[in-house]
Amino acid sequence: MKKSILLVPALLLGIAACTPTEQGAAFGGASGAAIGALASGNKVEGAIIGGAIGTVAGALVGRASENRNRCIYRDEYGRRYEARCPRGY
Repeated sequence: MKKSILLVPALLLGIAACTPTEQGAAFGGASGAAIGALASGNKVEGAIIGGAIGTVAGALVGRASENRNRCIYRDEYGRRYEARCPRGY
């Protein structure tokens, strides 16, 4: 029990140095594996599939948060485009 109490802060400190994409992938993979193991009849297979899906989804969500100093605008035709944000935004 003592080892697991010490392990959690060490893992959290280790992931703190990662980029948002890597953090999202790690969190998504861990949650997907846990959900897959709980929801599936075959715990190992469910954890593997859930972990893979969660990793990809988490990486995509994390990657979206890395795009700083960029804003999304709409032109006169309703099309969306990305450009630099105004100063101070």
